Amino acid sequence: MEGQKKKVKAQLDEVLNTLERKFDKSSESESENLASQASTVLNISETLVSLVVKPTDTEELLNFTSNTTEVKVYTVGPNATLESITRLNNTAALLDIDIISIAKNNKGHASVAFMTYDNMSEILKPTFFPSKKDTVNTMMSTVVSASLPKTTNKTLINPVNFTLKHIRETDPAGTLHCVYWDKTEWSTNGCVRISEKNSNNTICSCTHLSTFALLMQTEKLPERSHRLELLSTIAFTVGLIFLFLAVLTFVLFRKNSRVSSVLRLNLCICLLLAHLLFLLTQRFLAHSNYKVACAVFAGILHFLLLSGFMWMFLEAITLFISVKNLSKIRSRWREVLHWKYQLVIGYVVPTLMVGVSLSVQRDGYDSETCWIKLGTSFVWSFLGPVCFILAVNLILFITIIITLQCTLMHLSGNVSQIKNSRTMVFKALAQFFILGCPWILGFFTWFSKALEIIFLLLTSQQGTFIFLVHCVLSEEVKQSQKAVQKVVVHPLPSP
Repeated sequence: MEGQKKKVKAQLDEVLNTLERKFDKSSESESENLASQASTVLNISETLVSLVVKPTDTEELLNFTSNTTEVKVYTVGPNATLESITRLNNTAALLDIDIISIAKNNKGHASVAFMTYDNMSEILKPTFFPSKKDTVNTMMSTVVSASLPKTTNKTLINPVNFTLKHIRETDPAGTLHCVYWDKTEWSTNGCVRISEKNSNNTICSCTHLSTFALLMQTEKLPERSHRLELLSTIAFTVGLIFLFLAVLTFVLFRKNSRVSSVLRLNLCICLLLAHLLFLLTQRFLAHSNYKVACAVFAGILHFLLLSGFMWMFLEAITLFISVKNLSKIRSRWREVLHWKYQLVIGYVVPTLMVGVSLSVQRDGYDSETCWIKLGTSFVWSFLGPVCFILAVNLILFITIIITLQCTLMHLSGNVSQIKNSRTMVFKALAQFFILGCPWILGFFTWFSKALEIIFLLLTSQQGTFIFLVHCVLSEEVKQSQKAVQKVVVHPLPSP
């Protein structure tokens, strides 16, 4: 018997590996022909498994695992003492079958074979399930099969139940379907979903035996129009140019004690890299061959955006302290928080957020959209910090306005301080608009295409706004530029 099992295992691996190699080399146009070949392979697999079935007078359980399959065969005879429903289980599913009733119709003898296929879900694709054009089918379980080898009368007295384990998280808006393989396509005939046992399993009931799987059907996300993609590319390209100019300005004048550019420099660097990576990932949306790279880029983009929000948060706190103390931002900020701690908050904290999120849910990034999977709990690893920072920034902004109003009332005779305070008001308004309003609007883009376009334009032009407010309209930058021009135009005389 052991020799026969080894032979069957080797032949199963050979047949299934041959099919997998054909699949790897096949094109999209050859998929239907490959599906037909897969049906033949499934029949061959059942025939091979039947070779290890031997008659018995009582009952016998035989199981073995190959590189591609996991097989369990249960055989009963006339003297079997089994009275209840037989349950066969493996790592991917459970099978409940009334084998005794089947044996009664076969002179007391019956056998059931339960198999799982590790690689078949990639070949028998969910796209073979007939559906509307505006839906997407997703494989939710490992492909399994059940058969009655060396059993003459294969009529089922009672339906069989399969408990299929989910291989990915379900979409609350999706519909689960219990399906079986019908020669060239998935079908639901004779199979119904009894219940979703929990978030990890679904119970299916079928009136016949075959090859089974669990599929999830969801509404297809509306495709982005070429015009919107073109607008996105142009807008983000313009924003990238101004972000680069802002970074260049902050780098050139960072040594000037009158210019507080450390926070803004890091903010612009994060936005520059995030926007550049966003444009790059849009190219991957049209190429399914780069799914791993797409998921990796999604993780990096997640980090960059969180880091950008942290620098926005630090900038808001800096502005608040500046208003409270009515002094230059940089000089007073140094007394509060050293630049090393700024780097920890700006970069290390977002890294920890992303790392902890991935340790909890490793498949949180969508390799199709190059972003976080929407409709899953993982999305809160981004939305949670964003909501918190936006809420705190809003509170700080209101506090800044109130504080400035009180300050202006006591500075009626000091023209210089009044001018500085008004500048603070302008910076507060501009800062909140640049860093807060677009992302608040982002929570409502699902309801309107117009809001999505406005959100796209505002977020893409953050670099433009930052350059205008903190570079072009900044008196400190202007004074630094004049100082540089004087040195260039009127160099010091040589001794």
